[in-house]
Amino acid sequence: MKILHITPELAPWSKAGGLGDAAAALAKALGSLGHEVRAVTPLYGSVPGRESMSVLLNSLRVGVGGPPEKAACRVMSLHVAKNFEAWFIEHEDYYGAKEIYPARPDSAERAAFYARAALDACLATGWIPDVIHCHDWTAGLVPPLLNTVLKDSPLGGAASVISIHNLQHQGVSHRGIMDFLGLPGWLWQPSELECLGGVNFLKGGILHAKRVITVSPTYALEILTPQFGHGLEDVVRRRESALEGILNGVDLDEWNPRTDRLIPAHYSPRSMKGKEECRLALAREFGLRDDPGAPPIFGVISRLWDQKGLDLAAAALPAFLREGRLRFVLLGSGDSALEGAFRALAAGFPTLCGVRIGYDHGLSHRIEAGSDFFLMPSRFEPCGLNQMYSMTYGTPPIVRATGGLADTVRPWSPGSKDATGIVFEHADLQGVEWAISRALELHADPKAYRQVQLNGMRAEFSWARSAQAHVEAYRKAGAAL
Repeated sequence: MKILHITPELAPWSKAGGLGDAAAALAKALGSLGHEVRAVTPLYGSVPGRESMSVLLNSLRVGVGGPPEKAACRVMSLHVAKNFEAWFIEHEDYYGAKEIYPARPDSAERAAFYARAALDACLATGWIPDVIHCHDWTAGLVPPLLNTVLKDSPLGGAASVISIHNLQHQGVSHRGIMDFLGLPGWLWQPSELECLGGVNFLKGGILHAKRVITVSPTYALEILTPQFGHGLEDVVRRRESALEGILNGVDLDEWNPRTDRLIPAHYSPRSMKGKEECRLALAREFGLRDDPGAPPIFGVISRLWDQKGLDLAAAALPAFLREGRLRFVLLGSGDSALEGAFRALAAGFPTLCGVRIGYDHGLSHRIEAGSDFFLMPSRFEPCGLNQMYSMTYGTPPIVRATGGLADTVRPWSPGSKDATGIVFEHADLQGVEWAISRALELHADPKAYRQVQLNGMRAEFSWARSAQAHVEAYRKAGAAL
């Protein structure tokens, strides 16, 4: 079948979190199964490799309101993998800046424009998809468009699917965005797009898509509740019969300790010597203790914001660092107060704690390979990818039992045989302290620790399996037309 992905992120060209990795890996996996796949995404100012792109459409008139000169764009294309092309929407006013999600007054227009441009590019080229897969809130108004404005166009026969990567981000805008897209006025009501006096992009996608997918089975259950529904739990419950959770996977072409070109040494379950070299190199890169008696390294790669629970980690770590029981490395950015808290930790414990504010793709691989544990104390986590990367790299994750973390990590306790990491229940300081202590207990038992490492490395997190589950969801969406 022909499958169109509409996504605000597409790794490695644009990435703010796991969405970019997931969208690209799923598209590639679907292509390898023989499906014809296109992914449409904005050409941000930070996107590299423009010189290798081809011009798909030199000028595309997009069906939006506003000044005519702003309704035109160019569409670039790039062959990515077997049966998979990426299309980039080039519009300097909307996407010329480097940020993917800048704080600006026209953020709703930016989202609506690229999503409508994706549809118009299909019409202009005559490439008509069987399935249109919308990722997160920025593409949320595509299903309403297909059900109204474009119902009688060649795209009206496409089955729409929306993936909720994080229900917290919904895209609430002013009513004028409906006029911008030409959506009919009857959609302005609480049972449709209206939400608290604005237009809710994600609500529109959930209500109008033929299937609604979340990125883990547990998260699919969680978003039906007030605790995790972020005010849309009633909307999700209306579509519960069309809702399912499908786990993301690991792209082994990118994340594989046997072949990874970004780490100092390779290793596998048969020979773990290379991991010791990676640990030593990581300690030296951060200027930490690297003597034979140095304590284990706990790693973090994350956006620094409330969801991730890293404020709890910042509060728990000083006691362990003062006692010299662990080393800690972090790569991330976000909340300025949290950035400051972790910088202060690094300044206070310079031989035990290293912090890099920002994002560095190569360093993220080296942290996965060189750490002894990977810390993810999330308050909620729709799926998570780093816990799966960590297990693949023989780095047991420490996670809270929520969302995809609960679906992927099997908890260790003394005597367990199939564990793959440390799991704790409560998103509070005591929970994180308990989990770190439990990890140190595990590390003090080399035989048990090695078994947990090997269990994780042998776990199956295939994108091929996830892609096949998505194909089944697409077929159900087609049957619902």
